[in-house]
Amino acid sequence: MTRPYRHFVPLVALAALAVFLAPPALAQDKRAVDLELVLAADGSGSIDDDELRLQREGYGLAMMHPRVLEAIQFGPNGRIAVAYVEWGAPDSQHTIVDWRIIADLGSARQFADALIAAPRAAFGYNSISNALIYAADLIHDNDIASHRKIIDVSADAGNFGGVPIELARDTVVQSGVTINGLAIARQGSGRPGGANRGYGTLENYFAQVVIGGAGAFVVVAGEELSFAQAVQRKLILEIAADTPTGPDRSFAAAN
Repeated sequence: MTRPYRHFVPLVALAALAVFLAPPALAQDKRAVDLELVLAADGSGSIDDDELRLQREGYGLAMMHPRVLEAIQFGPNGRIAVAYVEWGAPDSQHTIVDWRIIADLGSARQFADALIAAPRAAFGYNSISNALIYAADLIHDNDIASHRKIIDVSADAGNFGGVPIELARDTVVQSGVTINGLAIARQGSGRPGGANRGYGTLENYFAQVVIGGAGAFVVVAGEELSFAQAVQRKLILEIAADTPTGPDRSFAAAN
């Protein structure tokens, strides 16, 4: 059984239980932060080396931006935990930068330097679904505690292969994680064709199929916002929010 499926069965069990359980108290033996955030970036074959470099630079620069750092420092703990994953085919998910605590410019710069220096690893087509399961495993296996857990997944096309995308999304959300989306809209990006055919634009595909959980949203990088600007906006929204992540509480109460 490959790495993305290691917690798939426990996550399914959690999906059945999540609506009955209150959010747990933060464990005393874990590092407390305001947000656990996995940046799950598209590293599939449709992303060439120059585009991969621009993506990594965009995330690195955004993490060091004064407004992002201000949002981090405004939180109760004044720090967040971030991991960076690149993904491709169903059996190609790779942790490029493992969990880092970011609290100031120095720690943000260390994250950015490690991200840019790491070699490329992902290959194959766009299995967003397996990337979500892999990213959720990273969150549930770490030694960090927070009340907010987010997977920030980017892609330039819809899901292709792996676990059915709706099943992966719903299982991850029921485990307490919100999924936000960054739709990469550019010439040759597979928008609106490919796996998102029938949904019109890629951002609509993300909204209808990929994202989920309380406060979930999509940001588009392309015609109006550069990749770096879109990432910066997205990070500020994710860090500054105080909405509990995972299932929408009004939905859970109704069921």
